[in-house]
Amino acid sequence: MDTFQSIIIAIVEGLTEFLPVSSTGHMIITEKLLKVTEDDFSKVFTVAIQLGAILAVVVLYWKKFLNFNNWKFYAKIAAGVVPALILGFLFSDKIDALLESTTTVAVSLLVGGVILLFIDNVFKNPTIDKEEDVSFFKAIKIGIWQCIAMVPGVSRSAASIIGGMQQKLTRNAAAEFSFFLAVPTMLAATAYKLLKHYQDYGGFTANEIKQLAVGNVVAFVVAMLAIKFFITFLKKHGFKIWGYYRIVVGILLLILIFTGYIES
Repeated sequence: MDTFQSIIIAIVEGLTEFLPVSSTGHMIITEKLLKVTEDDFSKVFTVAIQLGAILAVVVLYWKKFLNFNNWKFYAKIAAGVVPALILGFLFSDKIDALLESTTTVAVSLLVGGVILLFIDNVFKNPTIDKEEDVSFFKAIKIGIWQCIAMVPGVSRSAASIIGGMQQKLTRNAAAEFSFFLAVPTMLAATAYKLLKHYQDYGGFTANEIKQLAVGNVVAFVVAMLAIKFFITFLKKHGFKIWGYYRIVVGILLLILIFTGYIES
C-alpha cells in the first residue's frame, strides 16, 4: 500500500463512516478498484484509520465526552457497546471472511437501500430528542441493532440509527447517539486489530506506520466535515436519498463483479 492509496481510502472512510452507506463496504470497493494488495496490513489499515474518524466525534461533541461528572452518559454508551464487543469477539474470524466478499457488500447495499427508502415512514411520532432521555435498556437495544453491521455493506451508522428510531428517538437524536456508540465500538475493534497484528508480526514497518499516520489524519479531517453535513442534511431531508444512493452503488458493484472487472 502506497501513500496515494492510503489517502484515497482514508477519504472514503472519513466520508462514509457516519453516513448510512457502509464505510467498510466502500473501502472494500475502493481497495478493489485501486488494486490494493490484499494482505494482513491492508485489513488492519481499514480498521485502524477509524481512530481518526472517532476522534472527530470526540472533538465535535467534546462537551459530552469530557464532562466526567456525567457518569450516566458513559454508562449508557458502555451498555450500548457490549453486544458488539461480545459478538465481535466470538465471530471475529467469520467477520474477517465476510470482509473479503464483494458480493456480500453489493447485496447488503441493495437491501439496505430499499429499507432506507421507507424507514422515515415506518418509525413515526418519536418522543426522544436528546441523549439524556435515552434509558440504559434502550441503549442496549440500539447496541444490538448495531451488531447487524458486522455484515459488510450493512452500515454501522444505518443499523444503529434505525435502532434508535425504533426506540422512539428522533432522526437527529438517533444519528448523534449512533456517533457516540461508534467511539468505543471502533476503538475496541481498532485496538484488537493492532494488538493482533503486533502479536502475529512483531510490530509495524516504518512504511506501515507512515500509512497509518497519514490515513488517520486524513480520516479525521474528512470525518469532521462529513458529520456536520450529515446532521444538517438529515434534519431537512431524511434517509431516502441515501437509499437511492445505496441501490445505485449496489447495482453498479454487481455489474463490475459480473463483468469480471473486480473479484467477487
